[in-house]
Amino acid sequence: MRWLRLIPLLAAAAGYVIVPAPDRAVPRPAVAFLTADAALGYTQEMTIGFGFGVERVPGVWHDEAGTGIGDTARQFTTLRDLRKSHPGGLSVFTQSAELLAGALAQTVAAGTPVVAVDFPPATGSGVSLYIGNNNYLLGTMLAQQAADRLPGSSAGVVVLGTSVPGAPALDLRIAGIRDELRRLRPRLMVLGPFDTKQDPAANRAAWRILIEANPTALAFLGTGDADAYNLASIRLRTNGAWVAGGFSVDRRALRAVKSGNLVLVSPELFLQGAVAGMLQAAHAKYATPLPRGWIVTPGLPITAGNVDRILERQEALGNRSRWFQRLADDIVARPDAYLRPLGAAGCPSAHAEAGCH
Repeated sequence: MRWLRLIPLLAAAAGYVIVPAPDRAVPRPAVAFLTADAALGYTQEMTIGFGFGVERVPGVWHDEAGTGIGDTARQFTTLRDLRKSHPGGLSVFTQSAELLAGALAQTVAAGTPVVAVDFPPATGSGVSLYIGNNNYLLGTMLAQQAADRLPGSSAGVVVLGTSVPGAPALDLRIAGIRDELRRLRPRLMVLGPFDTKQDPAANRAAWRILIEANPTALAFLGTGDADAYNLASIRLRTNGAWVAGGFSVDRRALRAVKSGNLVLVSPELFLQGAVAGMLQAAHAKYATPLPRGWIVTPGLPITAGNVDRILERQEALGNRSRWFQRLADDIVARPDAYLRPLGAAGCPSAHAEAGCH
């Protein structure tokens, strides 16, 4: 079997490429991470974090497999292969949770432990552990930053975009943005979310159309990685006076925060991958039981006050590892302090961790 592995290139600034892994037998214990959209920067953050997490537990082999943008069919077949070659455990990031639910249920039934990362598992998948953000809360964080750039009496249009319409985690970000803007700037009219596409080039084209169609809008805010750096680029190129915002730690987005062209929140995806890797490696080697429920990981508003430190953090894998190691260790050592009911992950509330009401 062949799959795609993400290989770190440690140079002056760390970069990552996708290359074919050679056919070979995988020794035990072995765990793997399966991700959608493997070529995109945000998925590489969690994938690299997973490798770091596994390597915190000596003697556990790991592989990272990825599929192309939106290629659910390939993710399905890769999942089937990985559950045979890596019975020690699989962590999975997918934006097609319902389509993969049956295959994940078969994987769990076969005895392979599965952890959902970043996007919650669908009902019927049999997956009992999810590691991810309170995405509604992340939405409110972005809205607060955007509102700070708009006068309290602002009346006008704010346009929202999402790279994967209907994806529950991103829908929660939209709900958080919309609700918080209405609370902080009640005279604003919030439009959308409009489909801004995942592919970076298509995303840029979609935002150009939305900006041309709404020339007097006060802000354009997106739910994803490409939304952030593409909006910042368009704002800079057109000398836009509107507020641009998104979710990312891409260096282009970070530099745009530094130059004042973007408001930004990081989902801290490296941490999610690291926690998943540590938990699965410990389970594979020592049979440490996996927690059950939703491990809530924090997001981080990126501002003029912290952007230089985040830029330094993102320059090298070692910097990221040192930044997140203490928190990752604490989550793994004391999971109950971070654990909430699995069903609460879909609640549209900044306090979803307490459960849906």
